[in-house]
Amino acid sequence: MSTASWALAGGVPVLAAFVLVLTATALRRRLVAVTVRGASMEPAYRDGDRVLVRRGRLPAPGQVVVVTDLPDTGPTADPATAPVRAAPVRATAARAVPGPALVIKRVAAVPGDPVPRDRVAALAGVPERYVPRGQLVLLGDNPSASFDSRHRGYFPAACVVGTVWRSLPG
Repeated sequence: MSTASWALAGGVPVLAAFVLVLTATALRRRLVAVTVRGASMEPAYRDGDRVLVRRGRLPAPGQVVVVTDLPDTGPTADPATAPVRAAPVRATAARAVPGPALVIKRVAAVPGDPVPRDRVAALAGVPERYVPRGQLVLLGDNPSASFDSRHRGYFPAACVVGTVWRSLPG
Protein backbone atom coordinates (compact mmCIF):
# COMPACT_ATOMS: atom_id res chain seq x y z
CA MET A 1 0.00 0.00 0.00
CA SER A 2 1.34 3.44 -0.88
CA THR A 3 1.89 6.27 1.60
CA ALA A 4 -1.10 8.17 0.18
CA SER A 5 -3.34 5.13 0.70
CA TRP A 6 -2.18 4.78 4.33
CA ALA A 7 -2.78 8.49 4.92
CA LEU A 8 -6.26 8.23 3.42
CA ALA A 9 -7.07 5.06 5.39
CA GLY A 10 -5.94 6.69 8.65
CA GLY A 11 -7.43 10.10 7.86
CA VAL A 12 -10.99 8.98 7.14
CA PRO A 13 -11.67 7.64 10.67
CA VAL A 14 -10.06 10.73 12.20
CA LEU A 15 -12.17 13.00 10.00
CA ALA A 16 -15.33 11.02 10.84
CA ALA A 17 -14.60 11.32 14.56
CA PHE A 18 -14.00 15.06 14.19
CA VAL A 19 -17.31 15.54 12.37
CA LEU A 20 -19.10 13.47 15.04
CA VAL A 21 -17.66 15.64 17.84
CA LEU A 22 -18.62 18.85 16.01
CA THR A 23 -22.16 17.58 15.44
CA ALA A 24 -22.58 16.53 19.07
CA THR A 25 -21.30 19.92 20.26
CA ALA A 26 -23.67 21.78 17.94
CA LEU A 27 -26.65 19.69 19.08
CA ARG A 28 -25.77 20.22 22.74
CA ARG A 29 -25.88 23.97 22.18
CA ARG A 30 -29.21 23.80 20.32
CA LEU A 31 -31.03 21.18 22.41
CA VAL A 32 -31.50 20.70 26.14
CA ALA A 33 -33.38 17.95 27.97
CA VAL A 34 -35.71 19.21 30.71
CA THR A 35 -37.56 17.23 33.36
CA VAL A 36 -40.98 18.67 34.14
CA ARG A 37 -41.68 19.28 37.83
CA GLY A 38 -45.19 20.09 39.00
CA ALA A 39 -48.70 19.94 37.59
CA SER A 40 -48.98 23.30 35.81
CA MET A 41 -48.98 21.77 32.31
CA GLU A 42 -51.23 18.76 32.95
CA PRO A 43 -52.57 16.95 31.04
CA ALA A 44 -50.08 17.71 28.23
CA TYR A 45 -47.00 17.25 30.44
CA ARG A 46 -46.97 15.59 33.84
CA ASP A 47 -44.54 15.73 36.75
CA GLY A 48 -41.50 13.66 35.79
CA ASP A 49 -42.02 13.85 32.01
CA ARG A 50 -38.89 14.69 30.06
CA VAL A 51 -38.95 17.00 27.05
CA LEU A 52 -36.38 18.07 24.52
CA VAL A 53 -36.19 21.86 24.15
CA ARG A 54 -34.89 23.51 20.98
CA ARG A 55 -33.01 26.73 21.71
CA GLY A 56 -32.93 29.82 19.54
CA ARG A 57 -36.39 29.61 18.03
CA LEU A 58 -38.94 32.38 18.40
CA PRO A 59 -42.11 30.99 19.96
CA ALA A 60 -45.52 31.25 18.38
CA PRO A 61 -48.93 31.18 20.09
CA GLY A 62 -49.85 27.64 21.07
CA GLN A 63 -46.26 26.43 21.41
CA VAL A 64 -44.90 25.27 24.74
CA VAL A 65 -41.78 27.07 25.95
CA VAL A 66 -39.32 26.77 28.78
CA VAL A 67 -38.31 30.06 30.42
CA THR A 68 -35.90 30.88 33.19
CA ASP A 69 -37.79 31.53 36.39
CA LEU A 70 -37.54 35.14 37.45
CA PRO A 71 -38.53 36.29 40.91
CA ASP A 72 -41.85 38.08 40.73
CA THR A 73 -41.51 41.57 42.12
CA GLY A 74 -44.86 42.84 40.95
CA PRO A 75 -47.87 43.67 43.10
CA THR A 76 -49.43 40.27 42.42
CA ALA A 77 -46.55 38.29 43.94
CA ASP A 78 -47.92 35.59 46.21
CA PRO A 79 -45.53 33.06 47.78
CA ALA A 80 -48.43 30.65 48.29
CA THR A 81 -48.70 30.29 44.51
CA ALA A 82 -44.99 29.94 43.78
CA PRO A 83 -44.05 29.05 40.20
CA VAL A 84 -44.18 25.42 39.19
CA ARG A 85 -40.61 24.54 38.35
CA ALA A 86 -38.90 22.29 35.87
CA ALA A 87 -35.41 21.03 36.62
CA PRO A 88 -33.18 21.20 33.56
CA VAL A 89 -30.88 18.30 32.93
CA ARG A 90 -27.94 18.25 30.55
CA ALA A 91 -26.90 14.73 29.75
CA THR A 92 -23.24 13.95 30.28
CA ALA A 93 -21.39 10.67 30.07
CA ALA A 94 -21.25 10.26 33.86
CA ARG A 95 -24.22 12.11 35.37
CA ALA A 96 -26.98 14.67 34.99
CA VAL A 97 -25.99 18.26 35.75
CA PRO A 98 -28.71 20.46 37.28
CA GLY A 99 -28.97 24.05 36.08
CA PRO A 100 -31.07 27.13 36.93
CA ALA A 101 -34.77 26.82 37.79
CA LEU A 102 -36.98 26.76 34.72
CA VAL A 103 -40.71 27.10 34.11
CA ILE A 104 -42.67 25.37 31.33
CA LYS A 105 -45.73 27.17 29.90
CA ARG A 106 -47.81 27.53 26.74
CA VAL A 107 -47.55 30.75 24.71
CA ALA A 108 -50.90 32.55 24.68
CA ALA A 109 -49.77 35.75 22.94
CA VAL A 110 -46.59 37.20 21.40
CA PRO A 111 -45.61 40.81 20.62
CA GLY A 112 -48.16 42.41 18.29
CA ASP A 113 -51.01 40.10 19.35
CA PRO A 114 -54.02 41.64 21.10
CA VAL A 115 -53.65 41.59 24.90
CA PRO A 116 -55.90 38.71 26.12
CA ARG A 117 -57.53 40.71 28.91
CA ASP A 118 -60.52 38.37 29.12
CA ARG A 119 -58.30 35.35 29.93
CA VAL A 120 -55.51 37.06 31.88
CA ALA A 121 -56.68 39.00 34.94
CA ALA A 122 -53.24 40.51 35.62
CA LEU A 123 -53.36 42.22 32.21
CA ALA A 124 -56.93 43.53 32.47
CA GLY A 125 -55.76 47.04 33.33
CA VAL A 126 -52.77 47.47 31.04
CA PRO A 127 -53.08 50.50 28.74
CA GLU A 128 -51.73 48.90 25.55
CA ARG A 129 -53.98 47.10 23.07
CA TYR A 130 -51.25 44.78 21.84
CA VAL A 131 -48.59 42.74 23.60
CA PRO A 132 -45.47 44.96 23.66
CA ARG A 133 -42.17 44.10 22.02
CA GLY A 134 -40.03 41.85 24.21
CA GLN A 135 -42.98 40.46 26.20
CA LEU A 136 -44.98 37.22 26.11
CA VAL A 137 -48.21 36.02 27.65
CA LEU A 138 -47.62 32.52 29.04
CA LEU A 139 -50.26 30.23 30.55
CA GLY A 140 -50.14 26.80 32.14
CA ASP A 141 -52.59 24.22 30.81
CA ASN A 142 -53.75 23.52 34.38
CA PRO A 143 -54.85 26.96 35.71
CA SER A 144 -55.42 25.78 39.28
CA ALA A 145 -51.78 24.63 39.59
CA SER A 146 -50.04 27.24 37.46
CA PHE A 147 -48.36 30.50 38.42
CA ASP A 148 -48.32 32.27 35.05
CA SER A 149 -49.38 35.44 33.24
CA ARG A 150 -52.78 35.23 34.95
CA HIS A 151 -50.93 36.15 38.17
CA ARG A 152 -47.79 38.02 37.15
CA GLY A 153 -48.60 39.61 33.78
CA TYR A 154 -46.07 39.55 30.99
CA PHE A 155 -42.98 37.34 30.87
CA PRO A 156 -39.84 38.81 29.27
CA ALA A 157 -39.19 37.15 25.90
CA ALA A 158 -35.46 37.33 26.70
CA CYS A 159 -36.02 34.66 29.38
CA VAL A 160 -37.12 32.04 26.85
CA VAL A 161 -34.71 29.09 26.87
CA GLY A 162 -36.45 27.48 23.90
CA THR A 163 -39.54 25.74 22.56
CA VAL A 164 -40.47 22.20 23.46
CA TRP A 165 -39.62 20.10 20.44
CA ARG A 166 -40.68 16.64 21.60
CA SER A 167 -41.26 14.41 24.59
CA LEU A 168 -38.50 12.02 25.54
CA PRO A 169 -39.16 8.39 26.45
CA GLY A 170 -39.44 8.01 30.21
